[in-house]
Amino acid sequence: MFLFLSKLLPLFFYPLGLATLLLGLIAVWSWKQRSWLQGPALVGFVVLYFGGNVWVSDALLGSLEYGVLAPEPIPSAEAAVVLGGAVYGSNDSQRVPEVNEAGDRLIYAAQLYQQGKIPRLLLTGGRIPWLGGGRSEAEDMATLLQLFGIPKTALLLEPQALNTYENALFSKKILQEQQIKTFLLITSAFHMPRAKLIFEKLGLTVIPTPTDFRTPSLKANPPLGAMLLGLFPDAKYLENTTLALKEYLGLGIYKLRGWL
Repeated sequence: MFLFLSKLLPLFFYPLGLATLLLGLIAVWSWKQRSWLQGPALVGFVVLYFGGNVWVSDALLGSLEYGVLAPEPIPSAEAAVVLGGAVYGSNDSQRVPEVNEAGDRLIYAAQLYQQGKIPRLLLTGGRIPWLGGGRSEAEDMATLLQLFGIPKTALLLEPQALNTYENALFSKKILQEQQIKTFLLITSAFHMPRAKLIFEKLGLTVIPTPTDFRTPSLKANPPLGAMLLGLFPDAKYLENTTLALKEYLGLGIYKLRGWL
């Protein structure tokens, strides 16, 4: 019981939990006072509570992550295309680039290379100037993969793309120049549905190999303690909900632009 409470009670003191609790109290108070604040406070409470709820978060993100899975077993291919988004921007204080939450993309790419599934890796990703600039994501990914033991001769770099559509468009040119017809596509699982559709829209045949899964398997049966804790808002689940909404928004925008 002590262990459970030690995990539960701090949630109400962290920024998200505290803000949700205060909005709930304001909604109740304003309802009793018949104040106009009731509406905005209630909307804010609902957004934060359900957005940070594990059930809502896992349902939204899981619908993307398990929508496109890798074939079993994963076939060999002429190359793998690794999408950017796995490293933070470079700065002068860093000796090597730092991976972010999506760093599994690089680990998985290195693993597939070491297993002999692919002889080459095409790394695609630029760097948005107004977000800090610096070296391209492709260059930073190449630096890390070489530290993992991948030879420089096995790496192809595409350092210009600033979004998923450009990842596909610019990669297509390099794939055609290198006469690569079969390739594995490596990106985060929640991002794979949109990425696969874009590559296919450009006439490329994609072998999806998603990684960076952030929700449990659809067959998973979480323990009771985790189920109870998941009823309370947590910043981790709010982040996952935001990722899912961003992807669904991206799917909608890309369809409107004719990219899907």
